Amino acid sequence: MRIIPVIDLKGGHVVRAFRGERAAYAPIDTPLAAGSAPGAIVAGFLRLFDFDTIYIADLDAIERCGDHAEAIDALARSFPQISFWVDDGAACEPEGSRSDAAPGPRAFRLAHAERNIDHVVGSESLAQHAAPDLSHDARAILSLDFRGDAFLGPRALLDDPRLWPPRIIAMTLARVGAFAGPDVALLSSLARRAPGREIYAAGGLRDARDLEALARIGVAGVLVASALHDGRLSPDDLRRA
Repeated sequence: MRIIPVIDLKGGHVVRAFRGERAAYAPIDTPLAAGSAPGAIVAGFLRLFDFDTIYIADLDAIERCGDHAEAIDALARSFPQISFWVDDGAACEPEGSRSDAAPGPRAFRLAHAERNIDHVVGSESLAQHAAPDLSHDARAILSLDFRGDAFLGPRALLDDPRLWPPRIIAMTLARVGAFAGPDVALLSSLARRAPGREIYAAGGLRDARDLEALARIGVAGVLVASALHDGRLSPDDLRRA
């Protein structure tokens, strides 16, 4: 199973996320690094384990109050061995789309020119758009965003797996940082509806037992932050995953 550390960026700092309550997020205090600078946190993750992918949520960009484009590009240059999955709230026109294609994400933040950055299309950022067809975009990653039982985004996108790209994140915001356990029912449902696609869990992971439970239902990987910062996943746990 692929373990993907998460970095949430707000106001120039890596912050600790909790239940999607972004206004209350504060700079992270972690034994993995001194301070909350993005580069220090990435280096701390890599001292813990040889991760190959890191997910970044640019919360300022998602909330339309600035962005961390330069900082993210700097991370990509400083850590060229890492694949960065970046959600920066983009919602534009699909590249090379047919004239009748539904409007959807495309240009993202044009500053993200580094080759080791793949863009995450968050359904939350598509609320005012028709459901885009991402099925032919091999580098796109679709985040299906949920707050409780409510889906955030165009309902047609959730209802039609034919629109989905090869990689899907199930983002359960109310579980983020809360150690409530992954939403196994939701993840199982998505896996059944989209055979052949990679499903990634996000939100609620507690410990290695949750990793085992996710592996049993065929989840390809998991996005995790708090369990790493709090020492709930050891290097041995990560090697066994």
